[in-house]
Amino acid sequence: MTNSQLTLIQIDNYGPWTVTPDPRREMDLQTLQSRLFADLAQFVGSRDGYVFFTRFDNMVAITNGLDRDDHELLQESIGNRYPVSISLGTGVDPSPIEALERATAGLQQAGSAQDGERREVLAGDYLTTDRRTPSDVQIAHFDVNDATGKYTDRLNEFDSFIRIEQGYATLMRHLREEHGALSFFVGGDNIISVCPAMDEDDYHGAISQVEADAGVELKVGVGKAENPHIAGMDAKHALEDCRHYGTAVELSAPKEDVGVATD
Repeated sequence: MTNSQLTLIQIDNYGPWTVTPDPRREMDLQTLQSRLFADLAQFVGSRDGYVFFTRFDNMVAITNGLDRDDHELLQESIGNRYPVSISLGTGVDPSPIEALERATAGLQQAGSAQDGERREVLAGDYLTTDRRTPSDVQIAHFDVNDATGKYTDRLNEFDSFIRIEQGYATLMRHLREEHGALSFFVGGDNIISVCPAMDEDDYHGAISQVEADAGVELKVGVGKAENPHIAGMDAKHALEDCRHYGTAVELSAPKEDVGVATD
């Protein structure tokens, strides 16, 4: 069984700040957002977690292994170096979407994202050391089959982007609705999903759905571990096995550990 710890990172009062006292230059805002994401990724990544940018004013992190002190230090670090502050809501659940729901509820109960009085909220629960297991996090790393040959070297960049995004949107919706998994575009033709205890047939089903609905062919490597970094690296190696063997799905852990029956 998985046990995901998800943290919602929300910039406090960001919408009003961007237009006060006057609307700010868009490229200045884009620069701030990208630098903030980079600093968050470095902080969480150095502690074996993952961060995904989603809408930039809201970001989602897989934070198995980070405790309340880590989250407090992150808030302090950002508050000392940026003109904006961040609020953090954390939730734990075997289902990633339920963990994110818990994390979101903690912030929503503290006030609106555009409430000028709501600052640096720290809400939620954390997966304590005694509750952690070697199978808490299941990471799936999806890759488009021959994206360079089919899109990058044949189409202009915008049309290539549309095709990749159509595949991502279909996968994101399918995994969320059917399994409670959360999927994030990470650049190029790569998508990373944090999943519950899915099996090999579940991944084949997701790939088939994307091909049928969006016409995009995917392959996926899956890793399972106590934190996102190890699970993600195992997923990357499993994805290399897909490329080597010409397979669509590879699981890095023994099949019995990820819910697939063996003979």
